[in-house]
Formats: sequence, C-alpha cells, structure tokens
Amino acid sequence: MSIERKLKQRAQRRAFRVRNKVKDSGKLRLSVFKSLNHIYGQIINDQEGKTLISCSSLEIKDLKGDKKAIAFAVGKELAKKAKSQGIESVAFDRGDSMFHGRLKALADGAIEGGLKI
Repeated sequence: MSIERKLKQRAQRRAFRVRNKVKDSGKLRLSVFKSLNHIYGQIINDQEGKTLISCSSLEIKDLKGDKKAIAFAVGKELAKKAKSQGIESVAFDRGDSMFHGRLKALADGAIEGGLKI
C-alpha cells in the first residue's frame, strides 16, 4: 500500500471518529474547513440536515493580519450571527485536521463571541 493511500485512510478514520463523537452529543455542529488561503465555518443541524449559519474569510471585508487573526475574526463573526438566532452552544467538528493553529484561533474567536463549545 502506498504512503499517500495510508495517509488518506488515516485522515478519513480521524474524521469519522471526530464526527461520530460530535453527532452522539446531540448538539448543533460547528464544522470548519480550511484551505490554503481562506477559512470557512458553518453551524449545521444534523437532525434536519440543514446549514443554519455560515461565515468565511471571504465574506468579512477589511481583514488584516496573519491567517490566525483572520480565523479569530471569522469565529467571532460566526458567534455573533449565532447569538442573533438564539444559538448558545455547539459541538466543534474539526474534521480530519488537528486542533491547533487556525482551527484553534477560530474556536477561540467563537468562544470570545459568546458560543459555548
């Protein structure tokens, strides 16, 4: 088996493990995706299969600073949108990524904005 295939399978196992723990909690899910240049977050209701709120670094104008600062601002904006719709707590779904760097900054911004993760 090739190295690339092993790494892909490892990432899939990690994503499924994280997602199953999040779904078992019964809360709304804060799913995060990061590309090389941008970061995206959305709050999903898995019972209905609908996205309730979404926010990304593309939507927020006048963002300056490094990628962590931008991720922090996206988390704060996402929390503001969630508070306006009455959402208090969510479960954090990091997918197959590790919880550090930009993902941690987004989570910290959401917590500072008033969401309970």
